[in-house]
Amino acid sequence: MDKKNVLPEGLAKPALRALEAEGIRTLDDLQGIPEKELMALHGIGKGAMEKLKAAMGEKGLSFKADS
Repeated sequence: MDKKNVLPEGLAKPALRALEAEGIRTLDDLQGIPEKELMALHGIGKGAMEKLKAAMGEKGLSFKADS
């Protein structure tokens, strides 16, 4: 696993469980998912999304465009 693209620290346990259940373990895994789809997961709230967006932005990554 590319250590520089791991999920950000400070995500709540429900958010981490939701991501893990979807097979998402790195920021790279999030690139193929629209924000709207991610927000629909139980455990992913506004705070988690803000942390994920910030971490992805720092790495030059972005979510898939909502269709």
